[in-house]
Amino acid sequence: MAACIHQLLTFYSYGDAIGNEALEIRDFLRTQGYESEIFSYLYHPKYVGQIIDYREYDRFSNEKNILIFHFSIGSPVTEKFLQVPDKKLIIYHNITPHHFFLDYHRVLTQDCYQGRVELKSMVGKIDLALGDSGYNEQELKDVGFANTGVLPLVMNFNKFEKPVVPVLKEIFADGKTNILFVGRIIPSKKVEDVIKSFHLYQKHFNGNSRLFIVGEYRGLERYLCALQDLTLKLGPKNVHFTGHIPDEELVSYFKLSHLYLHMSEHEGFCAPLPESFYLNIPVIAFNASAVKETMNNGGLLVNRKDFMSIAALMDRVLTDRSLKEQILASQQNALQKYYQNNTGKILLEYIGKLKTLSRGQ
Repeated sequence: MAACIHQLLTFYSYGDAIGNEALEIRDFLRTQGYESEIFSYLYHPKYVGQIIDYREYDRFSNEKNILIFHFSIGSPVTEKFLQVPDKKLIIYHNITPHHFFLDYHRVLTQDCYQGRVELKSMVGKIDLALGDSGYNEQELKDVGFANTGVLPLVMNFNKFEKPVVPVLKEIFADGKTNILFVGRIIPSKKVEDVIKSFHLYQKHFNGNSRLFIVGEYRGLERYLCALQDLTLKLGPKNVHFTGHIPDEELVSYFKLSHLYLHMSEHEGFCAPLPESFYLNIPVIAFNASAVKETMNNGGLLVNRKDFMSIAALMDRVLTDRSLKEQILASQQNALQKYYQNNTGKILLEYIGKLKTLSRGQ
C-alpha cells in the first residue's frame, strides 16, 4: 500500500489562504507518489467531491499514515485528531486573540479562546509542530512544544495569470490612484486605520484616488457597519467594500491597484503581502506580529500609526519613481522563499524527520 499523508482542517472556505495551502500541499504530495486527501469539519459547496467530512477519517486512519492538521481555531476536529493512531503533524496558522472580537462576535470570541486552550492540550501528544512563520513557531515553543519548525506558507501565484475582468477595467482603470487592502474584514485587521490613512492621503495629497477594501465580512456585519459609519463621518470619496469575491475579481482588484496598504495588528502570516510583491504593487504595512517576517526585507514597514505621516509616505511612494523602483526590487528579492518548490522541499524534509521523532514533548 502506498504511503498516505492526509490533511485535516476546521474550515475550507472558498479563497481562504489555509484552504489554498492545503490544496497546494495535497497536489504536491500526489506528485511525490503519496496518497493524499483533505478532510474538513466545514467546507464550501464548491469543493464537494474534493473535500471529505472529517468524521469519515476513521476509515482512512492507519498508524503508518501521517496526518497534517492545519490549526487556527477551536473546533471538534482537535479531538478527532488526537484520537487517531496516525503520526501527527500540526501546521499552526495562529489564532487571533479573542479580545479583538469581544464587541463584535461572541461565537468567534469563544472559538478563538478555546483554540488556545486546545493548542495547549496537544503538547506531548503529537510528533511535530510547524508554524507557517517563525513568529508562529515561537508561539508553539512558548506553549511547550519541543519538536518544532517553520514551513513557509505555500503560495499559489498561478492564479494571478488571469486577465482583468473587462467590466472592472472599464469602471476602475480611469486614471484614479487605486489603494488596496485585502483580507477578511475583522477587527484585528484594523481596517479603520486603512480608512483613516486613505482619508488623509486623499484630502491632503491626491483627491483623484479611491480605496478598495476587498474581503469577506459575513458574520462581522457589526464591524462592517462601524467601518461604514467611520467612512461617512470622515468623508473620503470612492471607498469600495467588495465583500467576498471570486478569484478572477480578486486578481482584477490587485492588478488595478497602485499601492497596497496594510494596518493589521495581528498576523500569523499575511498572504496579500507576497501576493502584492508578485504583482509589483508597492506595499506599506504596519510592523506588527509576523508582518515584518512575511515581508522578508521587502516593501516598507511603519512602526507608528501616525496617519498623516503614513499618508505622506503613500504619496512619496507613488510619486518618487526612484523610491518606488527600490521598493519593487526589494519585494522581488523577498519573494523567492515563497515559491512552491522551496516549500515542498522543506515539507518533504520534515516528513522524513517524522520517522525519527518520538512523541512525549
